[in-house]
Amino acid sequence: MSDERNPSAAGLPPDDAPPPPSGESASGAAGASVTSEVTSAGGRPASAGPTTEAATGSGKAAAPSGGREVPVVPVVGIRLRPGGRVFAAHAGNGTAATPLRVGMRVIVQADRGTELGIVTTAPVERPTRGRLARVVRVADERDGERAAAEDRRAADALMVAREAAAALKLPVKMFHADVHGGGRATLYFASDARVDFRDLVRELGTKLRLRVEMRQVGVRDEAKMVGGIGSCGRELCCSTFLPRFAPVSIKAAKVQNIALTPSKVSGQCGRLKCCLVYEEANYVEAAKDLPRMGKRVETPDGIGRVGDLDVLRGRVRVMFPDAPPKVYTAGEIKPAALPPGSRNDS
Repeated sequence: MSDERNPSAAGLPPDDAPPPPSGESASGAAGASVTSEVTSAGGRPASAGPTTEAATGSGKAAAPSGGREVPVVPVVGIRLRPGGRVFAAHAGNGTAATPLRVGMRVIVQADRGTELGIVTTAPVERPTRGRLARVVRVADERDGERAAAEDRRAADALMVAREAAAALKLPVKMFHADVHGGGRATLYFASDARVDFRDLVRELGTKLRLRVEMRQVGVRDEAKMVGGIGSCGRELCCSTFLPRFAPVSIKAAKVQNIALTPSKVSGQCGRLKCCLVYEEANYVEAAKDLPRMGKRVETPDGIGRVGDLDVLRGRVRVMFPDAPPKVYTAGEIKPAALPPGSRNDS
């Protein structure tokens, strides 16, 4: 749904949001990180790739803002990993011969070098402030083979990291690794406590001959990166389409009359399910016309108390003291008058 106040039109993030570094976490926000200074296999320190220059338009400019013209450039949404966040990138001039389409694999020039990404939104002309990553070209077969080789190296690096962490008796759970061009590796781990992993970084840098970066993430980010199948039988929302995590409270489950058992309200991460907030607003709106549980109501068959609610259908089950319960629509009942001498109807 478009909104003039929302700069992220067509599903794109705001253009002033910085492009993510290589090996971004699934939610785009990682915890503490430490990078080793071990030299690469070639004997020279591994250095980051060149930074992207500010995106410039092709002669177009939006209305001046503060005395400066804002360039209008083609912006496309890019995702570097499955389940990762979508960030804005300059569609570039080198791809004019091959129009970018959703699902196409492209090479992106980011802050730390080139990365293989997937187009998630079609190019859109829009005013752009700040610096954007740039789509260099459409990926070819060699880029796919290179990415597959990096995935194999990442699997090996993850195994080595798990063994090293166990040997050092660190209370960490290594669950994902990324290997990038330029002799760099990013290892993701989860831990309930603050961990001093400097010795681990040095050991991994020596064994892997890579510049190692450790990133600590929360349990929700871990579930997003690892993926899995939810209790509904579908892939996890966070690893398929959710761009970010929304706050979830137990009130959302109570409003929807869901049993407050861990197996019902907890997701794979052990926290409250993200899907609890999907229909919460609909339930709150529909419940406005219904009486609360336990309230005394007047029905065509007498006075009783509300025993159960079917919020979406607008039905109320009323319990009677000397008759079996019956179901009524919201329009068939009304609040009952208080009995004489009582302070409330609860």
